[in-house]
Amino acid sequence: MVLQTRTVVMEAQAERRLAAIMFTDVVGYTTLAQANEAEAMKRLEEHRAILRGIFPLYNGKEVKTIGDAFLIEFPSALQAVTCSIEIQRQMRDRNAGLSDEKQVQIRVGVHVGDVIHAQGDILGDAVNVSSRIEPLAPAGGVCISEQVYDHVRNKIDNPLERIEGKTLKNVKLPIEVYRIIMPWEAETKADVGLDTKRVAVLPLKNMSPDPNDEYFADGMTEELITALASVTELTVIARTSVMQYKNGPKRISDIGRELNAGTLVEGSVRKAANKVRITVQLIDARNEGHLWAQSYDKQLDDIFTIQSEVAQKVAEALKVKLVEEDVQRLERGSTKNTEAYTLYLKGMFYWNKRTHEALTKAAELLKEAVRLDPSFALGHAGLAQCYQVMAANYIEDPLKYFPKAKESALMALSLDGRLVEAHTVLAAVYGSYDRDIPRSLAQFEKAIQINPNYATAHQWYSQLLTWVGRTEEANREIQRALGFSPLSMIIGANIINSYFYAKEYDKGIEYGKKLIEMDPNFEYTYLGMIECYLGKSMFTEAMEAVDTVSKLITPNEAKLARAWVYSRMKRVDECHTLLSEIEPVAEKEHISPTQIAYMHFALGENDKGFEWLEKAFAAFDRYAYDIAVEQVLDGVRSDPRYLSMLERLGLAQYWKPK
Repeated sequence: MVLQTRTVVMEAQAERRLAAIMFTDVVGYTTLAQANEAEAMKRLEEHRAILRGIFPLYNGKEVKTIGDAFLIEFPSALQAVTCSIEIQRQMRDRNAGLSDEKQVQIRVGVHVGDVIHAQGDILGDAVNVSSRIEPLAPAGGVCISEQVYDHVRNKIDNPLERIEGKTLKNVKLPIEVYRIIMPWEAETKADVGLDTKRVAVLPLKNMSPDPNDEYFADGMTEELITALASVTELTVIARTSVMQYKNGPKRISDIGRELNAGTLVEGSVRKAANKVRITVQLIDARNEGHLWAQSYDKQLDDIFTIQSEVAQKVAEALKVKLVEEDVQRLERGSTKNTEAYTLYLKGMFYWNKRTHEALTKAAELLKEAVRLDPSFALGHAGLAQCYQVMAANYIEDPLKYFPKAKESALMALSLDGRLVEAHTVLAAVYGSYDRDIPRSLAQFEKAIQINPNYATAHQWYSQLLTWVGRTEEANREIQRALGFSPLSMIIGANIINSYFYAKEYDKGIEYGKKLIEMDPNFEYTYLGMIECYLGKSMFTEAMEAVDTVSKLITPNEAKLARAWVYSRMKRVDECHTLLSEIEPVAEKEHISPTQIAYMHFALGENDKGFEWLEKAFAAFDRYAYDIAVEQVLDGVRSDPRYLSMLERLGLAQYWKPK
């Protein structure tokens, strides 16, 4: 009897009327709340404050909030639609200039129909339909039902686009859904042509209690890049480019355009003791829509499983089929020793800094990693990379460090023959240390066959192809490297060099100026431009570049650059003064003997030049291979001493005397 009475009262109090219903939802809120509840609540409250300031302007009445969602009633469809457009405009303005982690993206769905008002709430199909339409909207977008479309199609300036092939969950009658094209979408019209199978993994955010765990987030970023690069059908942007977006405020669509990537992966890492939580989401850069998201809570020794699973989920989302070879590559070089793996990540964190001090620390950490687990193939590969960079860039004695690089690379490959990093190091050592050019060429080709996505292999291979006179192929390989890492400064500097060797000096200078806009503190850009300026006898500009780069390099390196310009200007006394300071400390300071030799050749002091080339040969100076293409040696190509050097370096077969 009591139940019957209450039912009668509810029916008496209920009111039915036609209304426009808006449903909003915050994109990725659940994932954020799992990663950082306090930050999620802060963003939610800010988002609510913005929207509550907009609703009344369009006669919108807040019915209720459901978690991070709003349910709003409007007296007309037009008011609901114009309100939704204003909401997205203000949210876009709010997000502009903020880092991804501080942005709030929402979706909006609008439907019109009968609703029942009862006890401060609203019920009915109109509410259900609007809640089903909202998930179809892209992040920052609005979707409307066919009924709303009929009300507003001739009353708003925004184009309306029908969404094909979408059905609404738990809604029996078919309803067409339209997407509102926002005014600012014209700015990103070019994004439609982005290739969704070209993927960029943005730097994972460090959400760990200890800020010193930054190495772990960076390491996970690089490991995910490597895992995805193992998938044959995907093109994956290299670390050197994506890390430039670390802590950056750029929008997803802007990053997609800059990297020419249609799909972006972003997320966060939280490490505490031996546990790790990784949150990952896949985003369509063309419209900033979220394709897939997942959180993983694992023990540290399960980290390789996460990397493999993420790669497979991304492949599934992009409708890419993994072949057996892809699956095998995903399981490469792992270890169950969590301490060894942590040391590996720290080691690679320092290796990427490339300074003498950082590389020394990286080598120590990586040596300890493989001591703890001698079967850790990735650890040996990392150590090989470390030794290779130290030897090739004259940071340490090449005579000692090239053999170390070779030993570590061979050890890595004996444990896992699929490690492209180890193959690439081995290819470089075969050339620079063993002086076996055919073997080096073959090894680079093998590395690229194993993983065509590895930018470094293309970059180093291009350099070797230049040394053997295969110029067109060299240019093609450096462009491929740039395709995999569009923002890499060192690859950009190599492109300047390629213009220099082709005597296209103006192009080299123009390209260098673009690189300076990207990073005015990268020394190799200026060094390449100096060569191009000298090629055009633009001595004033060359010396200005020396003045600038001198602030970025060591004092003796600065003297070397200045002496080089003096030698080309035939300012003999000034050049000799600097050489008298450089030459006595060249070996101790790891200054390239080849570069000193070039100055003597430029001054016409050929005997002295060959004397220093002999020192370069004995020291296994990698730069000695430049003698095949260095223009300052054009006057001595027929000298028996030059031909002998060419022969001993293994280059003679590629450069037959004319």
